[in-house]
Amino acid sequence: MTDAERTELEAAAFRRLVAHLRERTDVQNIDMMNLTGFCRNCLSRWYGEAAAEKGIDIDKEAAREIVYGMPYAEWRDRYQTEATDAQKATFSANPPQH
Repeated sequence: MTDAERTELEAAAFRRLVAHLRERTDVQNIDMMNLTGFCRNCLSRWYGEAAAEKGIDIDKEAAREIVYGMPYAEWRDRYQTEATDAQKATFSANPPQH
């Protein structure tokens, strides 16, 4: 496999992940954090960091919109629910490592 082919496959997998997360609006970010250690916000931050490494200026909100498929505030208002005490306790017991 060439580097270009690897990059194309990685990009396709990323696009599929983003599409899946956009469809699964029922999955809360705190649940993702508790189970996987990352969430949509992490993914958008990593996207912005990768852009910065290439000298491309993408602000936080633009990167979030790429991942969420809409402005973050709109997604939050439509789909985000208040975290339960159990979700908060799990998050506190296992804080992000990145």
